Amino acid sequence: MLAAEWGTGQVFWSLLWFFLWVIWIWMLIIVFGDIFRSRDLSGWGKALWSIFIILVPYLGVFVYLIVRGGSMHERAFEQARQQQEMFDSYVKQTASSAQRTPAEEIAHLSELRSQGVITEEEFAQAKAKALA
Repeated sequence: MLAAEWGTGQVFWSLLWFFLWVIWIWMLIIVFGDIFRSRDLSGWGKALWSIFIILVPYLGVFVYLIVRGGSMHERAFEQARQQQEMFDSYVKQTASSAQRTPAEEIAHLSELRSQGVITEEEFAQAKAKALA
């Protein structure tokens, strides 16, 4: 019944407005993310930009994009680079600790035993596992 009242044009306009609304929300998320990611803005600067965007949303976002939009990609690239470096560091650290030779593993276990971190039984079990 309700579907019969909607014409093709009304469906098109409803979808168009819905997608424009989704794009607007996405722009707000991107702009707020950039504001708080920015290291060259002080706390007061971040607060003022946030208040400006909250009080006058459309004008605030467009002014922000005009004033600071040119360096948004640089901040996003820098964050992606830092995340990649942290991931690479984690992978290297994990891979190097997993590829110890049996002698290195036994030396490490001996250190842990002398520090009192593991007991003699745990040392013997881990030593057998390392030699296996």
